[in-house]
Amino acid sequence: MTGAVAVMRYRVRVDTDGGPQELDLDAADEAQLRQSVAAMGLALIEATPVDKKRFSLSLKKPVFERALFTQELIALLEAGLSLVETVETLRDKSKEGLNRTVLQTIVDALYEGEPLSRALERQPAHFPPLYVATVASAEQTGHLAEALKRYHHYDARLAVVRKKVVSSMVYPSIVIAVGASIILFMAFYVVPKFSQVFATMKDMPPTVRVMLAWGNLVEKHGGVLLAAMLALLAGAGWSLRSPAVRGKLFAAFLRLPKLAGYQRLFALTRFYRTLGLLLAGGMSVVASMELAAQLLPPQMQTALAQALDDIRAGQALSRALPAANLTTPVAERLIRVGEQSGELAGMVTRSAEFCDEELDRAIDTLMRVVEPVLMLVVGGVVGTIIFLLYMPIFQLAGSVG
Repeated sequence: MTGAVAVMRYRVRVDTDGGPQELDLDAADEAQLRQSVAAMGLALIEATPVDKKRFSLSLKKPVFERALFTQELIALLEAGLSLVETVETLRDKSKEGLNRTVLQTIVDALYEGEPLSRALERQPAHFPPLYVATVASAEQTGHLAEALKRYHHYDARLAVVRKKVVSSMVYPSIVIAVGASIILFMAFYVVPKFSQVFATMKDMPPTVRVMLAWGNLVEKHGGVLLAAMLALLAGAGWSLRSPAVRGKLFAAFLRLPKLAGYQRLFALTRFYRTLGLLLAGGMSVVASMELAAQLLPPQMQTALAQALDDIRAGQALSRALPAANLTTPVAERLIRVGEQSGELAGMVTRSAEFCDEELDRAIDTLMRVVEPVLMLVVGGVVGTIIFLLYMPIFQLAGSVG
């Protein structure tokens, strides 16, 4: 039997429509890596092997490496191995742990005569419904490797979009963290020191009284105050681990001007890309939309339910989606062209790419506004504190003169 394919992880820098991006991909060698990147429609700029044996103090739960499993599964199936041989090979090369347990469960299900999609469906924590549906549709056509390639391309493109959104938040987060650190330093060290200078003043303005009271409080209970603040921050960080809390904060965040529109674009990008993937795999329009609906926010799922009712009643997709406000002007025309030409899957995927480009422009515009506003806010707070500190000194100098 053919030996296991040695796979390495690479950190690649690729050129996208939104500019250079970094991704982590797995490949047997650089030639296969270049083929994978080209299949995603991206241009490779740089590739660096990543040492996966680094010592880590992470307390995160072990996660099944689904992307690596998919890539290795494609490579071995294309090499001519049967499905059972392929999964057994992957199991044998895996060390003891979560990956080997998951693969052993799949092997057992295959020997029991179950299809791969059913074996994956038994483990929803590691294989989402979309992955299972992709495999199930491929089992009907007999082109499993091709279907998995489409899913891998889909997953990589979504990873690029997610990374753009996350990376756009890095600079604002740094500004907020640095600004908060400066304000805490001034509140717990600078203000108490200055407040003692003003203690001898006879006619103290209200701001000086506030600073003097704060300085006395810090001098007596500074350690307790700092510990309480740190505990509050730790409690906030712990609460953010709850999906319910994150959901409420995210909903409140999206009430800010313009952000609801950006969320809609991101949701439409995922929806169109998923819909295109499922349609390309041979699923019906209704079944594909029902599965893709899980990626939409609740309010958009309600609109999609109405669109599904219209499609079941015989209405075309290019009419049902605009009626439910689930398209952009470009996407509406592309879907109509896809229905007329018989290339609906390709046109839906192209609609996702247009939404990607629009989302990139929206993020760039938002960051051009947010970054200077944050700098002004942080600078304004620090400047106000400094002004309040030095204003009494100027008053003292004036009275002496």
